[in-house]
Amino acid sequence: MRAKAVSTNTTEGVTGTSARTFSLGGHVLTAPKAAPGLHLVATPIGNLGDITLRALETLAGVDIIACEDTRITRRLTERYAIAALLKPYHEHNAALARPKILERLAQGASIALVSDAGTPLISDPGFKLVREVCAAGHQVIALPGPSSVLAALAVAALPTDRFYFEGFLPSKETARRARLTELARIDATLVMFESGNRVQDTLADLAGIMGARDAAICREMTKMHEEVRRAPVSELARAVDTLETRGEFVLVIGPPAGTQIMAEHELDDLLRSSLQRDSVKDAVAHAVELSGRPRREIYARALELAKETDKELVKEADKRAEAEGDDGKD
Repeated sequence: MRAKAVSTNTTEGVTGTSARTFSLGGHVLTAPKAAPGLHLVATPIGNLGDITLRALETLAGVDIIACEDTRITRRLTERYAIAALLKPYHEHNAALARPKILERLAQGASIALVSDAGTPLISDPGFKLVREVCAAGHQVIALPGPSSVLAALAVAALPTDRFYFEGFLPSKETARRARLTELARIDATLVMFESGNRVQDTLADLAGIMGARDAAICREMTKMHEEVRRAPVSELARAVDTLETRGEFVLVIGPPAGTQIMAEHELDDLLRSSLQRDSVKDAVAHAVELSGRPRREIYARALELAKETDKELVKEADKRAEAEGDDGKD
């Protein structure tokens, strides 16, 4: 049962010790004063019921909650009847807000840092603040909890022993494709964020670079309209017209199946050897099978090496012709 929301949140003044309470299941619980320092509190990524008991106690016990958007954080604090002093801390005001937070910490305050959803600092503001707080000698306490990265990894049905978190890809097509080509060389499961208005284009680019890999599209994790699709990237891209694009997406791409990523110099050696006996098309197909690298990258490199080989053949022919001419003169 939801606790009755009470409008006890404020953006001015200081919360008194008598207000250090929160409501859970209709019961009002008292929270102790939080220890001085910066508390990094993970908050729900969608379902407000995913908040931890420790997070509720800390949010009720700190002097200040620094948050990206006070309106979003207020939904959480009102849900659990937490009287909180909310202060904005986001990428646009960080340079001005950091000195004020450091000053309060120096005075012995306890401050919670939260993002709009999930774990602070993961594709959210906060790194510079944590760095400066540590440099100033204040305590930094992490409260683990909800994370869209880990939630998507858990349901994707893909290897999780090694994964690489990319965050958001570049919005421009050329830069995005270049970055995906670089990511294709990583022998690990890839996790990336994408917005609804770009997810279809990103899937098309992924299909051209990592089309054979298994993948999962995770939309609106933990929310009412949560959806997970699992299939090879190429198959997901072909069905992109049926994809609901409203909401937030986490894309999880499996590692290359059964192959290690070949080093660049090894790829060059393989292509040079193949080009001596095969066409560019056949050499590329052979390299794709053995190298674990994207076809587009291999094809471009094969064309470069083919041109270099042709130039070397011409030079060798010229040298032979000159040698034969010199012999004739003798």
